[in-house]
Amino acid sequence: MTNRDKSIISNLERFRVMSRDDLIVLHFKHLKDPVTQCNRTMKRLKRDGYIDVNKEYRKFIYFPSKGIKKNSTKIPHFLAIVNFYTEIIKYEEPKEFIVEPKYGKEYMEPDVFMIWKGTPFYIEIQRNVYSKKIMSAKINRYEKYFYSEVWEKERWQPDGEKKVFPIIWLISDHKYNLETTFKVIQTKNVNGIFQS
Repeated sequence: MTNRDKSIISNLERFRVMSRDDLIVLHFKHLKDPVTQCNRTMKRLKRDGYIDVNKEYRKFIYFPSKGIKKNSTKIPHFLAIVNFYTEIIKYEEPKEFIVEPKYGKEYMEPDVFMIWKGTPFYIEIQRNVYSKKIMSAKINRYEKYFYSEVWEKERWQPDGEKKVFPIIWLISDHKYNLETTFKVIQTKNVNGIFQS
């Protein structure tokens, strides 16, 4: 198994699912014929039992050998997360990028925690429009975490300096009217952060 094979499997485990195009961007774009090389590599990894594939999509999507079901309703959500990642690395590779970090049942469940351009972010990728009640409940979980001060003890916090609560970056086609005690940025895509 090559280092690239290991890196592909690691990314499949991190993102849960990736399209062929995502794999090309992250692992094959520097090659002369990236599509052919990607197809060959993924076929070999599937044959050897390291990954799984769903061929029902026009461009196949790939999974780690043990992961989400091939017909999971969360597939589009995870594909949106990896798409977000491939967009932000065009500007700068995040220092940290954790998909669906866990903070406890009483707190928020962001799609991603990342440190990008020296700033911590909680990323919420909204593919659907939510009611005011649902969005308020989501923000209230962040508020509860903010006031708990648990975040001040996170390992990524600067030593001996003022502690920083991550910016919430909401990516959605719909703009929500939110009132919070911390910073929330709303954009339609990654490029939007440079206009906010």
